[in-house]
Amino acid sequence: MAARSFDMIVIGAGPGGYVAAIRGAQLGLNVAIVEREHLGGICLNWGCIPTKALLRSAEVFHLMHRAKDFGLSAEKIGFDLDAVVARSRGVAKQLSGGIGHLMKKNKVTVVMGEASLPKQGMVAVKTDKGTEELTAKAIVLATGARARTLPGLEADGDLVWTYRHALQPKRMPKKLLVIGSGAIGIEFASFFNTLGADTTVVEVMDRVLPVEDAEISAFAKKQFVKQGMKILEKTTVKKLDRGNGKVTAHLEDAKGTTTAEFDTVISAVGIVGNVEGLGLEQLGVKIDRTHVVTDDYCRTGVPGLYAIGDIAGAPWLAHKASHEGVMVAELIAGKHPHPIKPGSIAGCTYCHPQVASVGLTEAKAKEQGYQVRVGRFPFVGNGKAIALGEPEGLVKTVFDAKTGELLGAHMVGAEVTELIQGYVIGRTLETTEEDLMNTVFPHPTLSEMMHESVLDAYGRALHF
Repeated sequence: MAARSFDMIVIGAGPGGYVAAIRGAQLGLNVAIVEREHLGGICLNWGCIPTKALLRSAEVFHLMHRAKDFGLSAEKIGFDLDAVVARSRGVAKQLSGGIGHLMKKNKVTVVMGEASLPKQGMVAVKTDKGTEELTAKAIVLATGARARTLPGLEADGDLVWTYRHALQPKRMPKKLLVIGSGAIGIEFASFFNTLGADTTVVEVMDRVLPVEDAEISAFAKKQFVKQGMKILEKTTVKKLDRGNGKVTAHLEDAKGTTTAEFDTVISAVGIVGNVEGLGLEQLGVKIDRTHVVTDDYCRTGVPGLYAIGDIAGAPWLAHKASHEGVMVAELIAGKHPHPIKPGSIAGCTYCHPQVASVGLTEAKAKEQGYQVRVGRFPFVGNGKAIALGEPEGLVKTVFDAKTGELLGAHMVGAEVTELIQGYVIGRTLETTEEDLMNTVFPHPTLSEMMHESVLDAYGRALHF
């Protein structure tokens, strides 16, 4: 069979991959996309979307228990875990099917199978019908990442789970251990804890959500503990002894080693890039700790070969991957796109309360030599937050004291994952404190706290 020729081939149909394919097609390129499992990749099928569906169910369950606070009554409140999971899977299926429609609409050729790169400019795809060869001057790697496995903590799908097992749980955990308090770990801890699991979170670093501003992490921890979670910081899980329906975890901290029993463990200790089996080493692609090394335009150094999304390293975020997909497609089509600015990409964690941030933390700003002005505004000072029954939260902003540049913004509380984009736009437009102060924020909204936090950094807060 003769090789089929394209202008651009994308390997992997996650957010970065399918967006790259769509944008390339919009620009008149003849595009093919290769996917070995599901259109939409991990994000739509096993990550961002289905976890948010689960967390929404937990949020509604939590609110039902608070019905009295709103002058309402609800009796015999309960949940059907299978139905909760079925809704989550249905949401994922709907969106995955939508990607297929987008491929057809944009005339992108979809090839289902496992890809490798036998030589520069060629992709070999193992399909049900055999191996097919595709050629293109430009090839985009968007193969994503998977859960990291640590020796002795390997998942078995029964007692020890990864995020994929946790998305389709065989049972409701009674006593749960979550290893790792990054976004994935703390989201699952929040979900199962809300539904009634006795939840313990272990974090090797000195605080939960370690990439966040220390003040925000401390605020979030206080809320988690208030909800009944046990948080063990500066603690390592050295070993898991698996028995009949139980796991004995060996926990080590500065005081020594102790043991504790759990019926379920979720391992959320990071991710590794899907770089194996592609033939990258033979092509001369540089790989650093399972991630492809690229320049600011996602070029690998091998002519015509690009890498985007999780395989290309931090930040491991779907929206970063999508934007890289657009940039690379435009570059291939002869346009002149701007490189991605990681410091203006927001991070969002959908636990309860939500956490969101963009730019430098207060500590990082000081480490980099900035003189800073810091503003804060609590949810309890905002009328909309009180009306919503969500008075627990904080908005924090960090400015360069000399220039007024917005260096970073950090939030914890209800709907902050929606609010953060305002500060993202501000950083993208190189907004100063004066611009933000002179912006009129609608009332009554949660967004008013963003304004007040800026005002507070300059001693001008009005409502607290």
